[in-house]
Formats: sequence, C-alpha cells, structure tokens
Amino acid sequence: MREIDLILTLFGAFFIAVILSPIFIPFLRRLKFGQSIREDVPEHQKKSGTPTMGGVVILLAAIITSIAMADWLNVLTTEMILLLFVTIGYGLIGFLDDFISVVLKRNLGLNSKQKLLGQLIIAAIFFYVLTKNGFSTVVSIPGTDLSYELGSFYVILIILILIGGSNATNLTDGLDGLLAGTAAIAFGAFAVLAWSQGQNEVAVFSVAIVGAVLGFLVFNAHPAKVFMGDTGSLALGGAIAAIAIITKLEILLVIIGGVFVIETLSVIIQVISFQSRGKRVFKKTPIHHHYELSGWSEWRIVVTFWLVGFLLAVLGIYIEVWI
Repeated sequence: MREIDLILTLFGAFFIAVILSPIFIPFLRRLKFGQSIREDVPEHQKKSGTPTMGGVVILLAAIITSIAMADWLNVLTTEMILLLFVTIGYGLIGFLDDFISVVLKRNLGLNSKQKLLGQLIIAAIFFYVLTKNGFSTVVSIPGTDLSYELGSFYVILIILILIGGSNATNLTDGLDGLLAGTAAIAFGAFAVLAWSQGQNEVAVFSVAIVGAVLGFLVFNAHPAKVFMGDTGSLALGGAIAAIAIITKLEILLVIIGGVFVIETLSVIIQVISFQSRGKRVFKKTPIHHHYELSGWSEWRIVVTFWLVGFLLAVLGIYIEVWI
C-alpha cells in the first residue's frame, strides 16, 4: 500500500467530519441534546448546555472512510470488520449512555453493570471470532525477545484491554480537545506500526480515525462547540484496544496510550488513598482536574497532555521498531 493511500484516507475522514459537524451541531441544539454538568464540577458550569453526542460525527467519518478505502484497496478483511464491530459496538453503548443522560436528564446515564455487560458481550464476540480464525494467543514483551503463550487465558487479557481501554478514554474526556488530541496521536502511532507490519487494513482504519478525530477537533477545541460524549470516548477506547490486540501490541498500548493510563491510575490511587487513609493524593481526579484546581488554564493542561501523549507515542514506536 502506498503512502498516498493513507494520506487520502486521512483527508477523506477529516473532510467528512468537518462537513458533518456544522450540520450535526445545530441539529443537536434543536433537540436540546445539551450536556448537563455535575454539581461537583462548578468550574465547568459555564459549559452546561453545550451539545453532546458529537462522537456520532467521529464514528460516521471513520466508518464511511474505512469501508470506502478498504473496498478500494481490497483490504476489507476479517480484521477490518472486527475493528468496525468493536468501534460501533462500544459507540452504541456510549450512545445509549448519552441518550439516557440527555433525554431522561440522568447525568450518570447507564449504570456501571449495564455498561460492563455490554462491554463484556462485545469483547467475548471479538475473542470468539479471532480464535476461530486462528489468531495467536501469544503475548510478546516490547523491546525484548520474551513471549508467553496464554492459551485460554488470553480471553481475560482481551476483556481487560477492551474494557480498560474504553473506560480510560472515557475518563480522559474531561476538557475541551483533550481526548480528541491525545487519541489522534495514539491512533497515529498505531497506524505507523500497523503499516510497518504490513497490516494495511489496520493502518487504513487507524488513519481514518485520526482524520475523523482531527476534523471533530476543529469544533471541539477550546472553547468547545460540541462534546463527543460517551458515544465518542467509549468508541475510541474500544477501537484503540482492538487495534493493539490485532497488531499483537497489547503491552505497548500501555505506553502509546500512556495519557489514558495516567488518567485512570490517578482515579485508582485517589480511591485507594481515601478509603485506606482518609486522605486525597490529588485535589480532584481524573488528574487533569487536579491541574485545573492548581491554577492551570484549560488550554495549558490540554497542550501539555498532548505533548506527553506525543512523546509516549514516539517512545512506543521506537521500542517496537528500533529496539
């Protein structure tokens, strides 16, 4: 596959997202699909009413571009279909969560058990199809010659990666442009690695998401005109987790998706510390809120996290390609 094919994929998804967003945002406003802000986040009350569920734009742009380019390049493989299945599946869970939150005015949307059940079902189907197609259950340690055959235990790893990945990106989506920017960087890194492996379908899919997210970012950057909601954040997390699994870079996801890991760890550390010692380590979690309450501007936090995400992505590529 040529470089020009990936460039066309990138710009195709970008332009679809840029074209759809100005149509979709007023539509959301007319339906009064505005984000309600929790009372314990007073610093964000001014954002209340901003249209949410913008993740639909990301999904449409990425899916349309992926299918069109995969068909044109003749790479509409089982792997591509699985990537689309996981992305759409997690996107639908997020859509239901957003819909309940917005329409029924329940800010928490789906409860944790309902979300977990949906995520488990999708992960189980994903694993079943992979194994039926002879997918390897060996896991390699990045930068070393070590590898381990997990056998039937591999399903546990898949479930952990998919559920953990989707929830991690969901936690990261708390500031204007934060998740969109860090996701574009992470998917870009996996696109490079998939292309270097000759997995053209994965490279096309990854680049399509990069383009879709960047197109959405035009309207999601501070001050955001639209939020992606759980529709976008859960879908992106599921997609990047599925890419890591299919490219056999499961462990490397921890590095390339390091910002998402840090956000998640901050919440875990906070909960453990408060429950065991009655003290908080951070002013507020996820950790981007800690920096907000420390006086950092929203834009400064976002750009800093983008930079951290970029450095981690470069590190991940370096470990896989050159070590």
